[in-house]
Amino acid sequence: MPSHPHSPHALLRQAPLAGAAAERPRSAAHLPTRRALLGGGLSLGALLALAACTPDDTAPLSGGRPAPGGVLRYFEPQTWTTLYPPSAGFYPNGGIVNNITDRLLFQDPQTLELHPWIAEALPEANADATEFTFRLRTGVTHSDGTPLDAENVARNFDLYGRGDNARALPVSEQITNYAGSEVLDERTVVFRFDAPAPGFPQATATMNAGLVANSTLELDAEGFGPGSATRIVTSGPFTVAEEEVGTRLSVRVREDYDWAPPHLEHQGRAFLDGIDYLVNGEYSVRIGALVSGQADGVRGVEAPDEARVEEKGLRLYAQPTNGINNGLSFRSRHPLLADVTVRRALTHAIDRDRIVAKLFTDNYPKATGVLAQGAAGYVAAPRAWAFDPDRANALLDEAGWTERTESGHRTRDGEPLTLRVNIAHPQPRSREVMSLVQEDFARVGVHLTINEGDYAQQTIDSLELDRVQVYHSMVARADYDVLASQWSVANRDAFLNHDEETGEWGDERTQEILDRITGSASAEDRAAAAAELQEHFIDQALVVPLFEEPQVFGFRRRVRDFSTEPVGRPAFYSVWLAD
Repeated sequence: MPSHPHSPHALLRQAPLAGAAAERPRSAAHLPTRRALLGGGLSLGALLALAACTPDDTAPLSGGRPAPGGVLRYFEPQTWTTLYPPSAGFYPNGGIVNNITDRLLFQDPQTLELHPWIAEALPEANADATEFTFRLRTGVTHSDGTPLDAENVARNFDLYGRGDNARALPVSEQITNYAGSEVLDERTVVFRFDAPAPGFPQATATMNAGLVANSTLELDAEGFGPGSATRIVTSGPFTVAEEEVGTRLSVRVREDYDWAPPHLEHQGRAFLDGIDYLVNGEYSVRIGALVSGQADGVRGVEAPDEARVEEKGLRLYAQPTNGINNGLSFRSRHPLLADVTVRRALTHAIDRDRIVAKLFTDNYPKATGVLAQGAAGYVAAPRAWAFDPDRANALLDEAGWTERTESGHRTRDGEPLTLRVNIAHPQPRSREVMSLVQEDFARVGVHLTINEGDYAQQTIDSLELDRVQVYHSMVARADYDVLASQWSVANRDAFLNHDEETGEWGDERTQEILDRITGSASAEDRAAAAAELQEHFIDQALVVPLFEEPQVFGFRRRVRDFSTEPVGRPAFYSVWLAD
């Protein structure tokens, strides 16, 4: 590929995949040195809760033996929106689906290695990765007593791989090129694809491929939505027992559960009697409930409060999400971003060190690549997005944006260089992050408007090129295909890269490389294509990764053996309560 004199793509080096996640523990067992620099913090309500006469959590941190019993009280900042597995990527959804469904395969959260689960072995695959044969364990049933057999598995993937527009159930973004299934006998199912689908085995290990009963497969989108949770029938260690819409979802243990992944030490029923997923949008209320002991755990401890939570004796877990780093995508199909010189200028204008130091802790390391260091296909390019405002100004001058308004904003032929960015509500401190980027852009004469609106409005506006040109997001998935999940026109299409009416592309080469990642039968070819895409993003200044985004949980000390799946969704099967 020809290089640009200002492109740092020559700085790239391939990093090892094996064990990458295990080599970089991000548990907040220490107090990160940045915390004194953090702005914000607990609201008045939370500060009062922490300052009140609430005793520190002094329960033993270790000791005892796992024993069944107890209901875990667990707070989420947002309510769940769907339990349809392919659409359950939103963390409140995934935190439920991950604990009520089984999968064909299990992916180790540290090594990313695949293991059998409902399948009795890893699948047999043909040479071009267009056919995968799974042999299933015997004796597995859903909570309504129906068998989890080959026919049921085939029906699950026929829905997930094809979707059903009439029922408003989309195709899974993890399953590409799906042609169909064939049941050979009650324990054997074959999946076939129109083109190589090398990511399919890993896709079967994600909660987006959680297996549900035949009765649940008949539901429409509303049937998978709030108010219908008790209709969701699964084979997992917990089953939905009760729902208060927007407030609480209760799951209870399945006493006869006996088909955990065979390689796990814990077998049989889950230790917990159940989990109450509680929802409260007030951060101070959630943290106050954890500190006072009214809650056993919470998701979404904010960076400024990590030290204060630990000072109360509570456990803090910062779990990597092993996917695309929290960052910005420049939508090059928009006229203001069509010039690569402008995009390079914007890249040099962003002070990523300031963002991380001012807003986050050591649990949010500055990104050294498009992908997180624990992600499949990670390529390190630590100097690729260097902060250099002088260079940014020179590039904008070179691109012809030399005129200035009285307020200092650049114009060209009377047109202002004004861009809009969304607020990524699921991502930590998105508004504050974008406010700092706004300041950085202003220093080089670029006006950045922060798009207003709630989660639903941000989603709507982000689909319109004239509403959002700089897209803030991240995607978690521990497979090469995460690149397609984020940027392919067939999936989330973060670039809004193609106009179907006009046939116009923002950057057609991006799609060509993505098609090779998802369509090659060779792991080596997929890795090479993933590296090429990241090099292309740097060369063409299409993406600016900001930081590696964890999921940060707080738990009372009596909660033992907490873990997550590879992208940070809670896994409660082996959790137990010490008292």
